[in-house]
Amino acid sequence: MPTTPRLGRRWIVVALLFAATVINYVDRQMLGLLKPTLSVEFGWTETDYADIVFVFQAAYAVCYLLFGRFIDVIGARWGYALAFTVWNLAHIAHAAATTLAQFMAARLFLGAGEAGNFPAGLKAVADWFPKQERALAVGVFNAGANIGAIITPLIVPVITITWGWQAAFLVTGLLSFVWLAAWLAFYRTPDQHKGVTAEELAHIRSDPADPSGKVGWGVLVTRRETWAYALAKFLTDPVWWLFLFWLPDFLHRTYGLDLKGFGPPLVAIYILSDVGSVAGGWLSSRMMRGGVPLNRARKTAMLVCAACVLPVVFATSAAELWVAVLILGLATAGHQGFSANLLTLPSDLFPRAAVASVVGIGGMAGAVGGMLMSKFTGWVLDSTGSYTPILLVAAGAYPLALLFLHLLSPRLTPAVIGDGSGP
Repeated sequence: MPTTPRLGRRWIVVALLFAATVINYVDRQMLGLLKPTLSVEFGWTETDYADIVFVFQAAYAVCYLLFGRFIDVIGARWGYALAFTVWNLAHIAHAAATTLAQFMAARLFLGAGEAGNFPAGLKAVADWFPKQERALAVGVFNAGANIGAIITPLIVPVITITWGWQAAFLVTGLLSFVWLAAWLAFYRTPDQHKGVTAEELAHIRSDPADPSGKVGWGVLVTRRETWAYALAKFLTDPVWWLFLFWLPDFLHRTYGLDLKGFGPPLVAIYILSDVGSVAGGWLSSRMMRGGVPLNRARKTAMLVCAACVLPVVFATSAAELWVAVLILGLATAGHQGFSANLLTLPSDLFPRAAVASVVGIGGMAGAVGGMLMSKFTGWVLDSTGSYTPILLVAAGAYPLALLFLHLLSPRLTPAVIGDGSGP
């Protein structure tokens, strides 16, 4: 048997996807980190902030679906470039906002652009990796979310305290355009990339050939596998939105931390998230290389990760800050490991021509769930001031998602597409 090329151009692609996801999450998380500061400056209530988050997620939901289809049509290279440009310009525009409506407008366009990150990234992984490596590749580039979440509380307070919160948006936004130049210079499909060796190309194409032809939404929405993925995203994505947008507020309310004190706890939480992302993807990939069927490997890894989230219900009653940090870090690690495997399912179950479209459908479902979670969180906090009911919902989301996934796709066998026709 030919040896597996362990290094190659495909891992440079993952590095670029990782970097884009870092930028994506710096831009996404910054408002949550600045919430205590901006709430005082502009007089926001919890419901006001929830409305800003809601607008972001509404745009994200609609455009996730649209970007999924768009990227399947034009490819990852130009689809990613367009999405990145839109979200980065919207991020910079936050610096000019002075009213609630202006912040909502900036978040709307940020959500619209950021919706293209994962459809394009997963399309690129499907183009560049065989199935046995995809969960690891997704785990690595998805870990960029955690690195972005680590970087943000380290750099944003320094910039904000030194030059003001507006500078934080300007500096991070302008520097990020370096990535766009690198992406356009390097990225091609494997068949078109001059740096890909014959050995690496054979490895990338080692899976059975996909069915030919385009696959429309009309076909995809009739498949149980599509709804298995979408329902799992609907249940679990809102928990990540909760962590991303409300963790600084949780630490502020529960332990009295301010902008200067957020750094170490958030860094620790998201370092654990990184470990979970890579470990979750590695676990199922390692099991598959050892001969374990895809269905058992993916679901076993997801079950382990779901168990890691369950203790999050005790975060509100932890007597010490760092006990709560450990509990929250374990939960975010569980989410990211679960997500690394869940995000791989569209490329496991559907032909490459449909991957981004399925990702878009699932991403829209996840964002709709996130919208509901944001409104629920704002209402609960304004009504009770307690995170306990919210974390109870979060803990139950993952076992329920895995149950529905198993009921709708018991064996995780590839979806039967037929002739690929559809609108």
